[in-house]
Amino acid sequence: MGKKVIGIAMSGGVDSTACALLLQNQYQVHGFFMQLAQPDFSEQLKRVKEITQRCGIPLQVIDLRAQFEDKILSYFSTSYQNGRTPNPCMICNREIKFGLFMDAILEQGMERVATGHYANIKEQDGCFLLRKGKDTNKDQSYFLARLTQKQLARALFPLGEMCKEEVYAMVEKRGFTEFRGQESQDVCFLGTSSVGHFLEERMRDLKTEGEIVNEDGQILGRHNGIYNYTIGQRRGLGISDSSPWYVVAIDAPANRIIVGKDDALFHNTIDIEDVSWNCGRLPHPDQDYQVRIRYRHQGATARISRLSENRYRIIFPEKQRAVTPGQFAVIYEKDLILGSGEIQ
Repeated sequence: MGKKVIGIAMSGGVDSTACALLLQNQYQVHGFFMQLAQPDFSEQLKRVKEITQRCGIPLQVIDLRAQFEDKILSYFSTSYQNGRTPNPCMICNREIKFGLFMDAILEQGMERVATGHYANIKEQDGCFLLRKGKDTNKDQSYFLARLTQKQLARALFPLGEMCKEEVYAMVEKRGFTEFRGQESQDVCFLGTSSVGHFLEERMRDLKTEGEIVNEDGQILGRHNGIYNYTIGQRRGLGISDSSPWYVVAIDAPANRIIVGKDDALFHNTIDIEDVSWNCGRLPHPDQDYQVRIRYRHQGATARISRLSENRYRIIFPEKQRAVTPGQFAVIYEKDLILGSGEIQ
């Protein structure tokens, strides 16, 4: 019997290269590259071609520009316009990378799709459980929290039990010595552009000026477009005082930025909607969980209560700072992702 055929999502970085090298002994490997809205697409494609040639694997480019525009760039733009701070990577993973891209790869006869994410998938009683990666500094399970059972069943994360340093050492041993210090940026389609500049280029009817007010409605200054601000922001407000002001809310209908002092940023409760329970198991209201309210958040102990069919409340014993509408709360039971929802 021949080797199983695996598709690898190639990015030109160290992690996808490591996947290709790791899986070559066990599988017949094919590389696939997404054409989205990368400003450096030609340069990135050239890099991917060089890597796949050195690895000795075929490469196919999947053009998803139109779908990326429809599902990701529109979501990104309208979120900021509505005073929310989006997480395009989480939506892209579900809709594009493990959605349309995975579908296209599987249609080419691949049995599974491997990526360089630092996370783990364990099958238990027919359910695919998403767990944290071994390297706690690089764990990317948060960004994968919206994946469905169907997607997890066909995904493969070869780096889940490796640390980043082990990955570098492994590829360097195989002659790939150029990767250190070349981590990819967080938002692939921004390149060197700021969020504000990107949105202004895309949306000519953006309201660029409005009032900055305190929580009592007193006008303290002017802003240059609500899309340039996010919860917890201190810089760029142009308000002088003996103690700093922070963005505590964004009122999109009124085109206002609301500011307050540091203590106004702390909250005990968060409501989430569009909730997804990865393994189909609902949280118990009397059990403690770890909840991360953004990727860089370390996580905090909380309990979960149900408000309605698809709306839940997260209650933290210790107040959390800068809770941001539009971001995602991801709920962990130890290292297992139980579910996630969009912060309201």
